[in-house]
Amino acid sequence: MSQKNKQTRTTKQRNGGWFYVNISLRVLHSLFLVAISLLILGGSLALGIGAGYFAYLVEDTAAPSKDELAQELTDITETSQLAYADGSKIATIRSDLMRTSVNSDEISDYLKKAIIATEDEYFNVHNGVVPKAVVRALLSEATGFGGSGGSTLTQQLVKQQILTSETTFKRKANEILLAMEVEKFFSKDEIVTMYLNISPFGRNNKGQNIAGVQEAAQGIFGVNAADLTLPQAAFIAGLPQSPIVYSPYTNTGEIKENLTAGLERKDFVLFSMYRNHDISKEEYEEAIKYDLKQDFKQQQAIEQTDQSFLYYTVLNEAKDIIAQQLAKEDEVSDEDYATDETYQKYVDLAQQKLVNGGYTVTSTIDKNIYNAMQDAVDKYGYMLDNWGDATIEVGNVMMDNATGKILGFVGGRDYTENQFNHAFDAKRQAGSSIKPMLVYGPAIEQGLIGSESMVSDYAAKWRTGENAGETIANATNTGTNTFMSIRDSLEVSSNIAATNIFQDLWEAEGDHFYAYTNYLSKMNYPEDNSWAYESAPLGVTDVTVATQTNGFQTFANNGVYEQGYIIESIKDNDGEVLYQHESNPVQVYSEATASIMTDMMRSVIDEQKTSPFKSIISGLDYNLGNADWVGKTGSTNDYSDSWLVVSTPSITISSWAGRDDNKGTDNTAGTRTANYMAYLINRIYQSNQEVFGVDQTFKLSSDVKKVEVSKATGTLPGGSVTVDKTSISNPSAKVTSYWATDGPSTVSFDFGIGGSDANYSNYWKKIAPKTTRTTTSTSTNSNASDTEKKDDDDSKNETTDNNDDD
Repeated sequence: MSQKNKQTRTTKQRNGGWFYVNISLRVLHSLFLVAISLLILGGSLALGIGAGYFAYLVEDTAAPSKDELAQELTDITETSQLAYADGSKIATIRSDLMRTSVNSDEISDYLKKAIIATEDEYFNVHNGVVPKAVVRALLSEATGFGGSGGSTLTQQLVKQQILTSETTFKRKANEILLAMEVEKFFSKDEIVTMYLNISPFGRNNKGQNIAGVQEAAQGIFGVNAADLTLPQAAFIAGLPQSPIVYSPYTNTGEIKENLTAGLERKDFVLFSMYRNHDISKEEYEEAIKYDLKQDFKQQQAIEQTDQSFLYYTVLNEAKDIIAQQLAKEDEVSDEDYATDETYQKYVDLAQQKLVNGGYTVTSTIDKNIYNAMQDAVDKYGYMLDNWGDATIEVGNVMMDNATGKILGFVGGRDYTENQFNHAFDAKRQAGSSIKPMLVYGPAIEQGLIGSESMVSDYAAKWRTGENAGETIANATNTGTNTFMSIRDSLEVSSNIAATNIFQDLWEAEGDHFYAYTNYLSKMNYPEDNSWAYESAPLGVTDVTVATQTNGFQTFANNGVYEQGYIIESIKDNDGEVLYQHESNPVQVYSEATASIMTDMMRSVIDEQKTSPFKSIISGLDYNLGNADWVGKTGSTNDYSDSWLVVSTPSITISSWAGRDDNKGTDNTAGTRTANYMAYLINRIYQSNQEVFGVDQTFKLSSDVKKVEVSKATGTLPGGSVTVDKTSISNPSAKVTSYWATDGPSTVSFDFGIGGSDANYSNYWKKIAPKTTRTTTSTSTNSNASDTEKKDDDDSKNETTDNNDDD
């Protein structure tokens, strides 16, 4: 091949190579253009979708006017108040958040620059949002990677004052929209001033929570916000990110042992200011070197203000109501709400709403009655003391029977000395005051007993538990060794009798928790295993005074439980009802049972075997003493708890007294309680003579069965039994027995509740007429018609003997 041909071939090869390169480049160029086009189209599509989604998220948010925004952004708190039942003011709800607003010219320029440099370096140039920061925050939220960031000072202001802190795209979209609206209507200086007035800044030297820069400057350094030095301003500007962590104080106002976190945050703020050209290098270095710890104020005690038991009782109940409402709105389950963490979260939210929401909380408390009760405990509380080494404390609750309204209460002897609320928070053993609800009421309801049925008060021993084999003791003896009527057993509050009835109730129903499940639980008594103890009738379970008052209210209200309540309504500043109490009556006992119980508890008060209350109250005011008083006493071992709960057809009022350390007192505790209660009630009567309903009486229900029975056996009259081959007639002296259901049976050897065969044999011999007829019959029950008249004649003598035994 010639040289020329070689060159021509080489040239063609080169040209061919460039041709392919050129084609490749053109293809790549075309692909690049296509890719750019796709990116533009995709970006446009994404932007369109994003814009559409944003519009969807904010479609329910109406653009506010400047005036509306100004009101919401500067509306730091709306004063809320607590009120008596008549609408008169109890107190303004006090916030534990100290806040004082100041104008822009009252805030140090150092502080404004510090907060901007630290929290929002683009504050002076953006229009409310920083797009790249928002995208970064949204990506972080969507993927779970990276920090949040993204919120400008304006957005933070909107979130704190207008929106919630929930982390949802909808909330974020509304935050962006409103932030841009804020920037449209307000200057940068107005925005930063509002932000500094509403932000939290940890605690002051009294341990109080503080918000707003004026409280921060005063509470940490003892100067006004306008007079802060550069290091001081930098320290305060660093607090909003984590106020409690960076605060120099504990919750008691003590200076923390370790201040490193707050001081390092201060140095970061100073560096941000230097980087942002807000301060010179010399100012930065001088501020870094300054020992700021010397400027922190020393701990100071909070000035004591007596808000009293009433303030905190009404406030705490209102908080619980609002907390439950908030949890319900968030669809929180009952199980989740019951956890400490969730419950406390919603209580804190409720506290914020009550402090700042401009609410009026109207209570059920009668102003005159409450004040009379406070006056009485102040003047007559000393009657409870036994002059030992400790004050005898007291708790009282007065409740309207028909509605459950708590009209007044006594939380303790002296709030300034002891803030523990003995009416609602103290849980003490109920003693014998629990017997009507736990023992007698259920037994009457089930037809196990009538008012004149007989029950053993013979000496007995515990059958089960750690005290098995030990003697059951009454208040003054270990048994009277006889049978007594149900009414008598309640009058003397026999522990042996109540235990026997309780045992028979167990056996009849086959369930140790029967009385609690079917009766006490409906009255919101606490669930506790001790209700199944053999000793439960002695009142070993802890209850509050309020709970016990409600139990007696149920009997006084024809067996209908109306849960005691102290909040009637909660309204906002516009009068809109946020909460209104609604009655939820529960028929716990039949009307017949309730009326039989009030009849028997009238005997407890009238016969005065366990309390001189009736004599004392009658001596103070004859008309008041003539009210139809019913009730029950109670005491525990060593008289460490003393109870007296009484009702009229209109109200129920209770009293518990004892030592906070649970130590015993002495056997005059019941008399001391009766004295105090009589004087307390008389003082209330002087303030309101209508509330006790002294002209009303408890009446037996029309469906109560009134049956004549043998007074000695509580059975139907007539008949006889054979004891040791001796026929003994059923004593003929009669009494009317009240039954709610069923009725008395015919006479039998073991006619009563409880007791052993030996006990029955002993009792029959004691009540036997003087003339008896010997028989060889093995029957234990016969009708001796030929001797009936003689038995009737002889019964007069046996009746006297029987009363002597009682």
